[in-house]
Amino acid sequence: MKSYKIKLFVVVTALFLVSNNTLFAQPPGGGEKRTPPTTDEIFEKFDANKDEIKGPLKDNFDTIDTDDDGFISREELDNAPKPERGIRPKK
Repeated sequence: MKSYKIKLFVVVTALFLVSNNTLFAQPPGGGEKRTPPTTDEIFEKFDANKDEIKGPLKDNFDTIDTDDDGFISREELDNAPKPERGIRPKK
């Protein structure tokens, strides 16, 4: 009788652990869809000290700064070419 209880406990525990992992797994397709950042979010993120930018904006600065004043306005950023959206490689 004692070994039956031990086997039952092991089986129930194993089932719990397996089912618990599937409860927290991401759904097919990666879960929640993210939307592209707004112009204001881009300004807040890349212009933290209000005088320089980093990343893709810096790499394409000359293309985005259409009036060649050395600054990117919100209008210029809104009209900037959008990056191509591809499928990201899995890690």
